[in-house]
Amino acid sequence: MKKLTLLAFTLLFSLSCESKVKDKKQDSGNIDTETAIKLSPSELKKYKVAYFASGCFWCVEAIYEDVIGVKEVVSGYSGGTEKNPTYEQVGRGLTSHAEAVKVYYDPKVVDFKTLVKVFFGSHDPTTLNRQGPDHGAQYRSIAFYSNDEEKKIIEDYISQLTKDKVYSAPIVTQVKPFDKFYDAEEYHQDYEKLNPNNPYIINISIPRYNRFKAKYPELLKKGAH
Repeated sequence: MKKLTLLAFTLLFSLSCESKVKDKKQDSGNIDTETAIKLSPSELKKYKVAYFASGCFWCVEAIYEDVIGVKEVVSGYSGGTEKNPTYEQVGRGLTSHAEAVKVYYDPKVVDFKTLVKVFFGSHDPTTLNRQGPDHGAQYRSIAFYSNDEEKKIIEDYISQLTKDKVYSAPIVTQVKPFDKFYDAEEYHQDYEKLNPNNPYIINISIPRYNRFKAKYPELLKKGAH
């Protein structure tokens, strides 16, 4: 029994986002050569920005990058007070930040409400400080707003989900004013795309993406994975 318990724990840990905290190199042997063309900072200034946290940012980034109207997604850290946090600090729960994403989008193509729909439709907002195998406040659910209009959109959406009894448990998502976002280390950007054979990507990230795709195929770009 002890061996089975240890095996189960080992498997769970190997499939957690935090378990890769010391893996500071991409799985170069499994890199997808068809990577997306990055937009320059000057090009990105033309678009609006939204911020969300809903578990491991590898998963969240991959979903938002395939949403129609989204131009770029950056993985990073937000929601806390410490300056210039690192992945090791955040991943081990040593800061008050959460793994988050910065979403650049064209408001002429996709609106903020749709991005909120993607947010709630791609994770479980009822699990406190947890998404799948990832535990800790660094994986908590946060919908950030930059103005009163965005705040109302988020709160109205939560109210509607609650009224419609979409979930069997209360929504625990934090609705917080956006303050500061710190870009994650370069090797975290486009992690799912660049590391398709990573066990976490295969067993956690891709299934999460596919669950969202099954629910909202109309929101995804043509040819999305």
